[in-house]
Amino acid sequence: MTKSKLLEITKVFFKLGTISFGGPAAHVAMMEDELVVKRKWVDRQHFLDLMGATNLIPGPNSTELTMHLGYERGGISGLFLAGLSFIFPAVTITLLFAFLYVKYGQLPEVAPFIYGIKPAVLAIIAGAIFKLGQKALKNWQLGVLGVGVVVASLLGVNEILALLGAGGLGALFFYLKDKWKADKLNFLPLILLQVPKLTMATWKIFFTFLKVGAVLYGSGYVLFAYLDAELVSNGFLSRAELMDAIAVGQFTPGPVLSTATFIGYQLGGFGGALAATIGIFLPSFLFVWLLNPLVAKMRSSKFLSYFLDCVNIAAVAVMIAVLFAMTKESLVDWKTIAIALMGFIYTFAYKKSNSLYTVLGGAVLGYFLSLI
Repeated sequence: MTKSKLLEITKVFFKLGTISFGGPAAHVAMMEDELVVKRKWVDRQHFLDLMGATNLIPGPNSTELTMHLGYERGGISGLFLAGLSFIFPAVTITLLFAFLYVKYGQLPEVAPFIYGIKPAVLAIIAGAIFKLGQKALKNWQLGVLGVGVVVASLLGVNEILALLGAGGLGALFFYLKDKWKADKLNFLPLILLQVPKLTMATWKIFFTFLKVGAVLYGSGYVLFAYLDAELVSNGFLSRAELMDAIAVGQFTPGPVLSTATFIGYQLGGFGGALAATIGIFLPSFLFVWLLNPLVAKMRSSKFLSYFLDCVNIAAVAVMIAVLFAMTKESLVDWKTIAIALMGFIYTFAYKKSNSLYTVLGGAVLGYFLSLI
């Protein structure tokens, strides 16, 4: 593996980790724009397969997608470099916020910038949904499946259940449909789808967050529930402190799991921050290392290929549901609506639109409009 490729991986994912505000859906959209459209590291179909695969394992999906893409570009070294480069900016910023919070008892005032970034990234997500949806929507049956997942997600069905349900039922439908066409066999009963007091020792912090990282599925809200059970219920943090930590994870770029760095610093200083960060992200590196070589092999199996197709359309559908939820949360007045409209015009009217400019433009507009 050439040093130039590894350096490229480091630069690309460090940049993405620095500007990737808006949560996993926005992170995925930025990666699709940067690595599929501009750099052509992988084609859109394989990007979809990797995105679908990350939804099937615990951990932060967008961070695991960076690891998959790093693996594709630079092997095992690329996997670790991509993940570390993407995580590093968020962890560093969060560590700084944790220091200020512990020292002064409050967080820096960044709300005006986030006020503009949130509606701006709606356009980035919508652009990715449009492009990925075109590739994932291979027939009308997958379209029906996708609509069903959107409805289920909007009704509050757990996204993992929706993805696995869509993947399993859809794959079974397409497999048996082919079977029926090929040899007119009757449907066979072939359905078995199994499918931590306020100071803790550093090792205790590490193992607490390792456990969370190994079993965590879902969004930042799910992370809140896990940490509430692990830390608040056991008396290590107050719920107000946990909410402040989650807030930091939400308004810093990169993965929301950088919340672990903030909490680790509260519990054990710099050593605690390091232990918590390593603990919560380590399982993702191991899961992706094991899973990545299997994704291409899944395409060689007819049944598993159908499963991937169904999971892919379901993953796009979940992004649509996230976009709906983010739209309701972000568009709160005429200013945010104006920022969102400008973001959509820039994203869809200009073929060479850049998500970096969308984020920066949203931040600047948000700041100045908040002064009105």
